[in-house]
Amino acid sequence: MRAIGYTQPGPPDVLQDITLPDPVAAGRDLLVEVKAISINPVDMKVRQNAGPVDGQPYRVLGYDAAGVVKAVGPEVKGFRPGDEVFYSGTLLRQGTNAQLHLVDERIAAGKPNSLDFAHAAALPLTAITAWELLFDRLGVIPGRKDDTRSLLIVGAAGGVGSILVQLARQLTGLHIIGTASRPETKAWVEQLGAHQVIDHSQPLSPQLNGRQPDLIASLTNTQDHFPQLAEVLAPQGHLGLIDDPASIDVKLLKRKAASLHWEYMFARSMFQTADIEQQGELLKQVATMVDSGAIRTTAGDHLGIINSANLRSAHERIATGKVRGKLVLSGWE
Repeated sequence: MRAIGYTQPGPPDVLQDITLPDPVAAGRDLLVEVKAISINPVDMKVRQNAGPVDGQPYRVLGYDAAGVVKAVGPEVKGFRPGDEVFYSGTLLRQGTNAQLHLVDERIAAGKPNSLDFAHAAALPLTAITAWELLFDRLGVIPGRKDDTRSLLIVGAAGGVGSILVQLARQLTGLHIIGTASRPETKAWVEQLGAHQVIDHSQPLSPQLNGRQPDLIASLTNTQDHFPQLAEVLAPQGHLGLIDDPASIDVKLLKRKAASLHWEYMFARSMFQTADIEQQGELLKQVATMVDSGAIRTTAGDHLGIINSANLRSAHERIATGKVRGKLVLSGWE
């Protein structure tokens, strides 16, 4: 099969077109013929820092995918060849930047019928992250429209923010405050359902006009924003983050008896947690919401077919930190 991989970590130009043996499904594996992928900041971070694993000559990146099940392992219960699926994989296996990919059926779901493969591939990793952050980490109860607390989303125009705004608007009664710093990203966040949009490049407190968010989802540059977030967070509030700050002073939360939560969507697959199947289940709910029109895909720019040149371009775009929604690639030459 064709794939894009690298032999040593480094800049985007380490990515190259390669040929690898076709993988074989075992256990609860689905062997998926990959039709489309999307690119996430984690792709860039792994490419910069981690080489091949388990003695393999190449490392293949990629976590988001949409495609067609080609074969199933002997223990698979919920899928069969020909099913269209979407999912985000695991850090422990080769990635989705390949024509064929193995994924545990418990973290996959049927693709939304209303979306093509490219638009479906934009959703899994960010939808899982947003769902787990909002409902599993921050403790919001889905469907509780009488929950009228306020939620501040820092970096609301990015991949995770774009789906988090929609989930919060559709499944909760929260007052949603998104942050964005450019006219086009502010408009995007408003379209997705935020009640208010403020500029994270400016001091936050004056823009909040005295409101103290009960919940904060910090999706980017947490290290830079943390003192301000601790200042504006309501007493006994909850602050969740997903990025990798080098250092934050958690003592700033003590006087407010506030809680800090870290979301990492790979934890369930990495540690094979007892509730690993919840990722597949929540993707089913996301697919249903997409097909009903309740939420929309967060696909941004389509960068062409799946090859090393286009993938390198996507990694370079991700590094700018100015991507709206998700970057997607689809099809093979």
